[in-house]
Formats: sequence, structure tokens, C-alpha cells
Amino acid sequence: MKDDVVARPRLGWLKSLAPDRYVLLILAMVALATVLPVRGQAAVDFSLLTKAAIALLFFLHGAKLSRAAVVAGIVHWRLHLVIVAATFVLFPVLGLIAARLPSAILPATLSTGVVFLCCLPSTVQSSIAFTSVARGNVAAAVCAASASNLIGIVATPLLATLLLRTHGAGSPLEEAEAIVLQLLVPFIAGQIARIWIADWMQRHGRLVGWVDRSSILLVVYGAFSSAVVQGIWSEVSVTQILWLLVICAVILATALAATAFGARSLGFDKPDEIAIVFCGSKKSLATGVPMAGILFPAASVGLVVLPLMLFHQLQLMACAVLAQRYAARADPG
Repeated sequence: MKDDVVARPRLGWLKSLAPDRYVLLILAMVALATVLPVRGQAAVDFSLLTKAAIALLFFLHGAKLSRAAVVAGIVHWRLHLVIVAATFVLFPVLGLIAARLPSAILPATLSTGVVFLCCLPSTVQSSIAFTSVARGNVAAAVCAASASNLIGIVATPLLATLLLRTHGAGSPLEEAEAIVLQLLVPFIAGQIARIWIADWMQRHGRLVGWVDRSSILLVVYGAFSSAVVQGIWSEVSVTQILWLLVICAVILATALAATAFGARSLGFDKPDEIAIVFCGSKKSLATGVPMAGILFPAASVGLVVLPLMLFHQLQLMACAVLAQRYAARADPG
């Protein structure tokens, strides 16, 4: 009997070392994109499919969340302030610290890319998806992530100009329009449709989780396919990529720790902490790539966005594990 009691903790410890199945799926998408990237007209069609999946995700979140939960998420100003501070204050400071590394470790163009990465707004779809998986405050995450992107349309070019002295051309109105049409309109439509489908959504709650995970996998495959097609990996050495991975991992770990401990020290409850961690620690590839094309010369855009590409993959894999752990911790069973 005593041996059984001793064996159980050991088995639990060994089980914790097993790879997360969702992380394995993400890695499978990376491998598939490397071997068989989507390109040409197929890439255009795949992009439309991904956008449709994201729109469906926001529609389902709108239909699932009660009106009271949405209002509570909108007026939760302390939570939004913490996320904005992490996104547009903490991250730029970390980027400037990284930029002081020797050029042998971080060449000038990649250094520019790291600082640019740190000026970007949070992701939207994956922040909300992971908050949902982790059983966090989804209503607050929807509002915070969307607000981060809308603020970023102005804040990111200003920060990049201030920190990197870049000067770009072009209007950000198209980005604002894309955010509204792809994210906010489906969410509002879901809120309206909730009048008729609230009971159906209650019976099929797992559908939202399935769409959450599927949309993230689509984003990973599409992003990595784009990198492979552009031949971005041939422009830097393996050593530089490894150093860049380490730098991105340190920035991500610092942001995750700062948002988690900061939320706890400020007295937020667990659902709010989850929203702060997932909305305040990530950066948007979808916003960053087109912005880089506006802010930087065409010849340097590929290397400038490389740190963002690597950070994007790291944040998805790290947050997949973290979301599963939060969900298990919140599971009363």
C-alpha cells in the first residue's frame, strides 16, 4: 500500500513531462508549412479561410457571452490599463534593453526587428482563444485585445518613429477597418443572434473550444507558410536564429511573469489574471507584417519581421501549455 502511495506522485511527475498534445499539433503545423507551404492562389484562398474561421470564432463568442458579462468586460478599466501598460510600456523597455546587446549576437537589422516587435499591439484571436481555453474572463479579453489593436494603429508607428527614427507613408484606416469588420462586427452579430440561439449555444459549448483551437492552428500554418515561401530562413545564419530565439524567449518569459505576478499583486481574481496574461504578453503578427511594410524599406522588411515570426511561434506554443495548465487548475474535477 505504501509503495502505491509513493508510486502515484512519481507517475504524476513523469506525466507532467509528457509533451502537450496541442503543442504537438502546433509543431505539426510548423513542420507541414516547412515541407508543404501554401502558396499562390491557394495561399489567398487559405487566408480567406483563416479570416472566416476567426470571424466565426468571434460570432460564437458573441453568442455565448451574456450581455451582463460583456458590459462587465467593457467597464473593467483597471484590467485594460494593466494590459495597455504591459503592451506599450513594458515591452518597448525590454526591446531597448535587447537592442544594447553586441552586434555579434544581435545584428543591426535584427535588433531593429526586436524593437519593432516590442512596439506592436497584442494579438486578438489567439489571446481570446487561449483565455477561453484557460477559463478566463473572455469578455474582458475581447475588449482588451481589440482595444490594444485599435490603439496600436496609432501607438505602434509613433513608438517605432520615436525609438527607431523610422518614417513611413500610408494611412492606417484600412487596418482599423479590417479590425472592425473581421472582429467587432461578428462579435456584435453574435450578441444579437444570442436572442434566438442562446439555448443552442448552452447545449453546444464545446463548439467554441473547437473553433478556438482550430483557428490558432490555421494561423500558425499560414504564418509559417508565408515565411518559407519568402525564403526568410536563408537570409540569416543558424547561429543568429538561435540567438534570436533565446532573446525572444527571454522577452516572452519576462512578459508572462510580469503580467502574472503583476495581476496577482494588484488583487485581480484568477479569470482576470488569465485575461491579463494572455492579452498582455503577446504580439500581433497580423498587424506587424503590414505595418513593417509601411515603416521600413522593402529590402529590409523580411529581416525586420523575422523576430516577430519567431516570437509569434514561441508565444503560441508557450501559451498553449499555459492555457492547459490554467484550465486544469480551474477544473473542480
